Amino acid sequence: MSKPVTPYRDSDASKKEQVATMFNNISGTYDFLNHFLSLGIDVIWRKMAIRELLSDKPKRILDVATGTGDFAFESIKILKPEKIIGVDISEGMLDIAKQKIEKRGLQHIFEVSLGDSEKLLFDNSEFDAVTVAYGVRNFENLEKGLSDMLRVLKPSGKVVILEFSKPRVFPVKQVYSFYFKYVTPSIGKLFSKDASAYRYLPESVAAFPDGQQFTELMKKVGFQNTKWRPLAFGICSIYTGTK
Repeated sequence: MSKPVTPYRDSDASKKEQVATMFNNISGTYDFLNHFLSLGIDVIWRKMAIRELLSDKPKRILDVATGTGDFAFESIKILKPEKIIGVDISEGMLDIAKQKIEKRGLQHIFEVSLGDSEKLLFDNSEFDAVTVAYGVRNFENLEKGLSDMLRVLKPSGKVVILEFSKPRVFPVKQVYSFYFKYVTPSIGKLFSKDASAYRYLPESVAAFPDGQQFTELMKKVGFQNTKWRPLAFGICSIYTGTK
């Protein structure tokens, strides 16, 4: 079995521990670099993913790997749920999310807590929907994380996952590869104090079982009606499934 891709090659810490450390290190510049490196397209992709839940009208949503909360904030605007709970393993990212929640006066709708995506501290069948944006490729045990998300979903509840994928069409594949391998790490190093994080980004995307491979994994853990929707020639993908 191949060694999992991790942020810090010389570290003996687990992938989970390394990912937490990495996001703690880059939390202060994360939002800026996210929008800058994607040229703002990440905002459009988030909206497209959230609209997958429009017809479901979920009242109670769990946002896994919530980070600084951008996906959840967009969900509040579009879906108007009664409650969103965000969990993340990075205290640094959650600190930013809490500041944004307070600034926007959304404490009554959106709350965040430190949590492990593979050991969610919620009851079975507690949420109408579970969302994840750019988080599943960071899971230490992807199958375990997906299984636990299925567990906390109510019957007929839906999961929506937004994640980077690998374009396979010329010349998008070549341009994307160059940008991710050379431009992204260089800009990340310039603005962030943790250059390893932006080297890890393209490596984690390359190692991630995207497309049909991922929907097959979703089916394996028990999700039904799984779908895969590539965006921007496959640079990003939306995955959905129901319980």
